[in-house]
Amino acid sequence: MAVFRYRLQNILNIKNQLETQAEMEFGLAQARLNEEEARLEALIARRDGYIEEGRRLRLDELDVVKLAENERSVKVMEEFIEGQRENVRLAERAVETARVKLTEAMKEVKVQEKLREHAFEEFLEEQKAVEAKEIDELVSYKYGQKGNLNNG
Repeated sequence: MAVFRYRLQNILNIKNQLETQAEMEFGLAQARLNEEEARLEALIARRDGYIEEGRRLRLDELDVVKLAENERSVKVMEEFIEGQRENVRLAERAVETARVKLTEAMKEVKVQEKLREHAFEEFLEEQKAVEAKEIDELVSYKYGQKGNLNNG
């Protein structure tokens, strides 16, 4: 029996590799986003700690130097938080870009797999036709042999 060889197998292999690479890029982008979000949460928690410290300072005896230092710390943390929010936005865009790339790679693999499947079905039909022809020839040969024996 003949062996099925898909003539575009190299392309399918490349598409699979591109899909795997896109999955890795998406995973890395998602991991970076998670890191950036964790940093943002840590900065917000730190700022909230400074705000809480400022409340405590206002309840105790007023120390103007400590209050001013606390307010500067809160303002600096606000700036850090805003910068980190921009980092999160950039990471989100990178994740979305990677997601689109992955989706496209997956679609291309599906198309190639469908083409391969269709080619395999055609191969099976051709094999059935060859097999049917061989059976017909065998039956004709045997029928011819019986006819020669009866005539001889």
